[in-house]
Amino acid sequence: MSSNNTHISVDEFRQKMLSAAEQGEECVLIDVRTPEEYAQGHIASAKLLPLNTLPERAAEIERDRTVYLICQGGIRSAQAMDFLAREHGHTNLINISCGTMAWINAGHPVEQGEHNAS
Repeated sequence: MSSNNTHISVDEFRQKMLSAAEQGEECVLIDVRTPEEYAQGHIASAKLLPLNTLPERAAEIERDRTVYLICQGGIRSAQAMDFLAREHGHTNLINISCGTMAWINAGHPVEQGEHNAS
């Protein structure tokens, strides 16, 4: 099975988001931080799926589209990418290097508040 899993910068991801929005689409973005970190600031379209829940929730992650993974600084999302590729055969994952802190430091918008569990 060929793997297309890779890493991109927050600025590259921002461009992907804008391009998708221009086409009426949305990037699939999984935030693997804790609910507390997520509530402090997250990218608006991010779905919260904490790293420690991946073993039981991996089936929720799409296989037919590119999936972007983000955390606070890029380490946990890289671990999530490795786990999903190794244990579940995902080949469609992209880690956003340097994570949410780099996103915020670059001046990109974030939302605050708890994850909507619907």
